[in-house]
Amino acid sequence: MSVVLALGRSDLPSNSMSCAERRYFETSPSGGLSEVSIARLQPRNLENAPFPVIGTVLAVSKYALGVAAFLPRNTGRGGARNRADRESHFLTDTQIANLRAAERFAGRIGSPFTRMITIHWEAAGVPLAGMAKATGRFTGLLAKTFARHDCETAWLWVHENGHGKGGHCHLLVHVPATLVPRLTGLQRGWLRLITGRPYRARVIHSDPVGGWLGLEASNPDLHAVNLETAFRYVLKGASAEAASRFALERLEPGGLIIGKRCGTSQNIGAEARKARDC
Repeated sequence: MSVVLALGRSDLPSNSMSCAERRYFETSPSGGLSEVSIARLQPRNLENAPFPVIGTVLAVSKYALGVAAFLPRNTGRGGARNRADRESHFLTDTQIANLRAAERFAGRIGSPFTRMITIHWEAAGVPLAGMAKATGRFTGLLAKTFARHDCETAWLWVHENGHGKGGHCHLLVHVPATLVPRLTGLQRGWLRLITGRPYRARVIHSDPVGGWLGLEASNPDLHAVNLETAFRYVLKGASAEAASRFALERLEPGGLIIGKRCGTSQNIGAEARKARDC
């Protein structure tokens, strides 16, 4: 089932939009944008076979990057509630409430999420127990890059583990339009640095929220609608109780996750929100 992201003039009702004014979140491994395939791609080279994608890639662009590698099982993270070996199977009420508050706060401080990034860590060779560390290193490199350019950013991420897809991460990130070329140019190197292995296609997918670069400035209302759709998509691994509380209609098994299941950048986290409201 495809998740449809509406694009087009904001004065048109959704049921009057043409096919050209809509865009699918999902793509098939062998197809381009706006296509979903049930046929599995047959690899020509079994040593570099493409990994299966079964419909959770929210944003796919021409910047399709990837690697194959292995990380050690120890993530180096501790704490009573978020220890490295903690296991979970779904997003809880508390986690979703925190993500929702962070998403709204990002908009309040002028850093609304403008880009969706999906990283298939298992396809890159990262074991499930190492996914939290890999995501942490990726967001750390993201933060350093923005700091060097004296730009503010914010992000949230959710880990999932789906059948046929393995462990993967969805990130919603604030990326100023002027830094998009820089970001997409650096991602391949970041993945090589994190995993220590060469490039492999279709491990990372990245696209602007709403499909248009700078939509948050040119049409804020349309961007807000698309962001809400994207945000609800990353929450699809919620528990039944959380889904009922937050009126989430799309649900899929979130799968087993080891370590942290979700997180945010510090500038939109609970402490930052509390300090701002005081």
